[in-house]
Amino acid sequence: MKVKAVEVSNLLQEKISEFSSHIEVSETGYVLSVGDGVARIFGLENVKSGELVEIVSSETEQPIRAIATNLEADNVGVIVVDDDSKIREKDVVRRTYRIIDVGVGSGLLGRVVDALGNPIDFDEPIGGLVRYNMENSAPGIIERQSIYEPLLTGVRIVDALFPIGKGQRELIIGDRQTGKTAIAIDAIINQKQYNDLLPIDKKVYCIYVAIGQKRSSVARIVKTLRDYGAMDYTIVVSATASDPASMQYIAPYTACAMGEYFRNNGMHALIVYDDLTKHAVAYRQMSLLLRRPPGREAFPGDIFYLHSRLLERAAKLSDDMGGGSLTALPIVETQAGDIAAYIPTNIISITDGQLFFESDLFYKGIRPAINIGASVSRVGSAAQTKAMKSVSGNIKIEMAQFNELLSFSQFSSDLDVATKKLLENGEKIVEILKQPQYQALKNSEHVVILYLAMAKHLDDIDVKKIKLFEKDFLEALNADSGVLNTIDESNTLSDDLKSQIDTFITRFKKQWKSLNRESA
Repeated sequence: MKVKAVEVSNLLQEKISEFSSHIEVSETGYVLSVGDGVARIFGLENVKSGELVEIVSSETEQPIRAIATNLEADNVGVIVVDDDSKIREKDVVRRTYRIIDVGVGSGLLGRVVDALGNPIDFDEPIGGLVRYNMENSAPGIIERQSIYEPLLTGVRIVDALFPIGKGQRELIIGDRQTGKTAIAIDAIINQKQYNDLLPIDKKVYCIYVAIGQKRSSVARIVKTLRDYGAMDYTIVVSATASDPASMQYIAPYTACAMGEYFRNNGMHALIVYDDLTKHAVAYRQMSLLLRRPPGREAFPGDIFYLHSRLLERAAKLSDDMGGGSLTALPIVETQAGDIAAYIPTNIISITDGQLFFESDLFYKGIRPAINIGASVSRVGSAAQTKAMKSVSGNIKIEMAQFNELLSFSQFSSDLDVATKKLLENGEKIVEILKQPQYQALKNSEHVVILYLAMAKHLDDIDVKKIKLFEKDFLEALNADSGVLNTIDESNTLSDDLKSQIDTFITRFKKQWKSLNRESA
């Protein structure tokens, strides 16, 4: 018959009560049981939730760190963040009187660290850090202000239709292998073109946290960021699938504390949680091992609080608080496009909008595979430049009409001229919104191309030649005109600029056709 930890605890309590004048059980404890990264401790009666404790291994005599999580009447449940294979029953446990914290600061930029902030890329230590608690209260209403500064991703469909502002929480949701991580990495890489021109306090510092990913995937992402020069302003926090569930659980809180350092010091940070589905699964594993009551899909009852207390820390602070911001891009994986599942609906209700990636669009070659009808940004045009706002206003309406006509046209062989024209127009907008990975463009370039589409300048260009025309046109515009620089500087698209673009496009089309690029 299996002996329960509670029974052992009661027996120890009886024995120790005989010698209570000689032993202090409130500050020291003993291991009752251990397994799968979770241990039960007798004693530690004054320990705090989230406090770091040290288990002294009788085998190696080295301290093994753990976090007090379950504070029960007869025992304390802890999650072990170091190797638990060296822990034995009756090993001594000591309080550290310190809530679990992590080193934060600009010294972490360019480094890959684990869930406790220890470097894992190379042996060189990280200096000049300050300690932040992993879990901090989110800023209150008075400490915040409305989101108004755009955080440009360089991805046309996002910046035009679902703009992200500094301090926003925009969910990236969809099935596996549909380009969710790719768009987040694009957003990080795109910050380089702005960071190179901005002072330190105006730059956007990025944090990518990998939860439950393969090590090879994390290594590939780090290599990509290095190749594009983005690691100079980026921190990568890695808790891979081979790490314990406890490390996967605390990794996003560690990363968020690192982002809060920049936010609290009047700077701007962007954090990508990849992904919170695996985070929820790791927390479920821990909770079941700690004997917490299972609820829907075996998740514990506080699974909503797990993510709400994390994502609420993203904010745009008021000017009195320094005006810093922390923008969050959480990623959630769905099964067969089911956004009404438990974890997806929880996180949708916490965030300020979502980008819904659809497998069908991805397989059709529409990249990024974002479903325009199911995606939304609740901040909207408040976080958009005036130039982009002036050209993107009608795109959603035209795409809605196109999708509706497309579904009807499949059942009809005879279409009138007006319907055919609308379908052709929609196909060209779909083509315009396509964008290869790692090819982020300037905001002004996006504005000009969208202006061409909405002003019907592309009506005489074949759909299959749209991307080639766009490439050639932007090269010519960058070489021969100051239009793009003017748009970037003023953030507006005036009538005078529109007139210049109209003149330029008319001249360019003649040259383009004379070069026989149409048949290229």
